[in-house]
Amino acid sequence: MNQEQSALTQNSPSETASASNREAAARPSASARSSGGGLAAGISVLALVATGVLGWYVYDMRGSVAAVREEVAQRLTAGESAVTEYRALGRQQQETIAALQGKLGALEAQVAATEGQAAALETLYQQFSRTREDRVIAEAEYAVAMAVQQLQLAGNAEAALIALQGAEARVAAQDAGQLLPLRRALARDIEMLKAAPQVDVPGIALRLEGLLERTDTLPLAFAGELAAQPSVDTGDGAAAAPAAATPSPMDFIQRIAHEVWHEILALVRIERLDQPEPVLLAPAQSTYLRENLKIRLLTARLALLARDGRTFSADLAQAQTWVGRYFDKRDAKVQETLSELAALAAMPVKVEQPAPVESVAALRLLQARAGEASRNAPPLAIPPAAPPAEVPAKGSAAQQPAGATR
Repeated sequence: MNQEQSALTQNSPSETASASNREAAARPSASARSSGGGLAAGISVLALVATGVLGWYVYDMRGSVAAVREEVAQRLTAGESAVTEYRALGRQQQETIAALQGKLGALEAQVAATEGQAAALETLYQQFSRTREDRVIAEAEYAVAMAVQQLQLAGNAEAALIALQGAEARVAAQDAGQLLPLRRALARDIEMLKAAPQVDVPGIALRLEGLLERTDTLPLAFAGELAAQPSVDTGDGAAAAPAAATPSPMDFIQRIAHEVWHEILALVRIERLDQPEPVLLAPAQSTYLRENLKIRLLTARLALLARDGRTFSADLAQAQTWVGRYFDKRDAKVQETLSELAALAAMPVKVEQPAPVESVAALRLLQARAGEASRNAPPLAIPPAAPPAEVPAKGSAAQQPAGATR
């Protein structure tokens, strides 16, 4: 077998060389094995020591990590509490800032409203100063209108003069330069009315009142005739009485002649046809006559107060006709009444009075200027009142302490 193997080995020189190389390599590996065992033992010891040290270190690290973990957890808890508090404080600060902003806005609105009210007050003052002048102008216009009505409708110059004097006094009390033309016009109209002819209405009314009182004492015409006839008869009787006392032939002849003469006069009667006989009136009719005469005098007085000259003259003429027809003209009272009625009927009751044209023109000019000023004036705008500031409710988050939200 060995020979065969050698023969085989001898047949391949390359194989022989490789085998020698392996043997040469095997010899140092054995020596290396002996040195490698000691190295491995040292390494094992070092590994055991390192393992112990590492184990101790790991154990120490676990304790440290646990302590760190606990501290980190505590710090995290404290941080979360601080964050919660900071959030609550931030929320409170935001609510406080919002409330302050609301109050600031309310204050700004109040300041704006105050400024607007001050401007409105200034405008009101200016308008009030203009309104006083407008009021004086309106009062003067009313007084002038009343004067015109009194002059045109009633013809009462006294009332018109009083109205114009009152308007002039109001304008003078205002003491405004722009009202000076109106005051000058009123003064001229007042002087013109004073210079115009006036009707003595109170005097005429008093004279009519005297006629009214005298009406009941006027004698009627037929009553005067009846009173005159007995006087003649009594005169004849008185003349015949002395003759009867001392009868004589001459007295007897005179008496016979007188009687004959009366008989002749009874046979022939001469009358004047231009003088009518006095009207005979019953007592009731005489009362109605006197009352109708009073009514005529009263209507004449009303016409006098109304400045109705036609009615005044017609009533006095009718009263004069009745007095001349039904009352005794031989009586002194009747004659005085007739003359008084004729004098009153001739008096003018209504006199054309001048109208206050200058005052009316001055008023129209002032009103036109006031209208232009009111159109040019800025409109009055009163700002609305500012809304009240919102006050946080009691117990809200803005008023709670910082630790209440924990």
